[in-house]
Amino acid sequence: MRQHNSRYGRVIAVIAAAAAVTFLAGCTTFSKDGGFDTVSTTASQWLQKDAVLVRTDEDRSAVAKRTQELLSQPLGMDDAVQIALLNNRGLQASYSELGIAEADLVQAGRLPNPGFTFSRTHGGNDLSISRTFTLGLLNVLTLPLATRIEGRRFEQARLLATDAMLKVAADTRRAYISAVAAKQSAAYAEQVKDSADAGAELALRMQQAGNFSKLDYAREQAFYAEAVAQLAKVRQQSISARENLTRTMGLWGPQAQYELPERLPDLPATRPELQDLERFAMHNRLDIQAAKRQTQSVASSLGLVRATRFINALDVGYQNNFTTSDGREQGYEISVEIPIFDWGASKIARAEAIYMQSANRVAETAINARSEVRESYSAYVTDYDVAKHYRDEVVPIRKTISDELLLRYNGMLASVFELLADSRDQIGAVNSSIDALKDYWLAETDLQQVLGGRPPSLAMVAAPITSMTPPASSTDSEGQ
Repeated sequence: MRQHNSRYGRVIAVIAAAAAVTFLAGCTTFSKDGGFDTVSTTASQWLQKDAVLVRTDEDRSAVAKRTQELLSQPLGMDDAVQIALLNNRGLQASYSELGIAEADLVQAGRLPNPGFTFSRTHGGNDLSISRTFTLGLLNVLTLPLATRIEGRRFEQARLLATDAMLKVAADTRRAYISAVAAKQSAAYAEQVKDSADAGAELALRMQQAGNFSKLDYAREQAFYAEAVAQLAKVRQQSISARENLTRTMGLWGPQAQYELPERLPDLPATRPELQDLERFAMHNRLDIQAAKRQTQSVASSLGLVRATRFINALDVGYQNNFTTSDGREQGYEISVEIPIFDWGASKIARAEAIYMQSANRVAETAINARSEVRESYSAYVTDYDVAKHYRDEVVPIRKTISDELLLRYNGMLASVFELLADSRDQIGAVNSSIDALKDYWLAETDLQQVLGGRPPSLAMVAAPITSMTPPASSTDSEGQ
């Protein structure tokens, strides 16, 4: 009887020890911010904007009020980014991944529920009652490791949510640049159409007076017809670009009646020489950090698989039985799966394959990131030089030609149709200048995104986008 009590006591001691280890490892609970602090901190430090997780009616009212304040004046690029961070529903949906990951983390840190079995049998004059309490001992022993694995996955989810926020900010800047450029092009197309209308009307009167040939009149009419068609096309492009910006900002109804500026910001006076951009990207890009977190999580999971490859189920139970013939009996039972047919080799092979897949994904992400940085920087340099060429060379030359022709017209050495012909020659130069300026601002936005932040040397350049100083990273990805 003493030996029986001793064995029973050892089982209880094992269960108690496992519970104590789990308690000392700490009970995981839900955080107050749901992991959103990483997103909000990055938005504040990198973009100098507010990122908000909308959960309650009070949050929605605050967002609506802030949005209305930003829309009460002509919309700037920074304002558009802020509105998108507040209202973009796709971004809010991506934030829900944080809640899912945190729920998995909290679940991994909870003790498994014990089981209870009760049976009652009656045969002849004998009554048998059996009561059994069971606890998944393997789940208890591996609980700290499982918690660490889910903790890394939660950290990865925070990085991915932050990266999604930065992508929405970049998409908003692109949509804003395209919308303003399209509006500027539409305004210029309107001027071209008015000029063509005046030329066509003058040509008609002169032909009726017999001072204009049929060929010259047809040319003016053709130019007017083309100007009308081009205006309709450019107006539609402007509407499409504006609606794309509206969708990105998450606006609808009366909020969609915002006012855009008349033209794009001027080209910065100088272009900085940016150094060590690949190193900067490896240190700051969140997709690389998230991929590394995923690989670390898979590596930890592989360790868990190796430790439990032979034991798929390990349960410890306490029994309390009663029969009328033998009275009350107490004891314990251990349930374990015997590895006769399945030795866990497939589990190990699968885990190792997943780890190698994850490791290669990290390397691929880093290699692609370096290439994207080089490509984006080349586009940034080229687009700046092209826009500068139009600003300093092409447009001034066209203005000189127009001024000289106007002087000749005032001196009765040139006709009005020569002035109109010169205005037609300017159309291509002006449109190309607008496109070049738009391409530069888009290239600047693309460069920021592929770098994972705004380098200090780029932040010193006067620009409509708020300077961003990236926070210190906890990991250094320069090894890739």
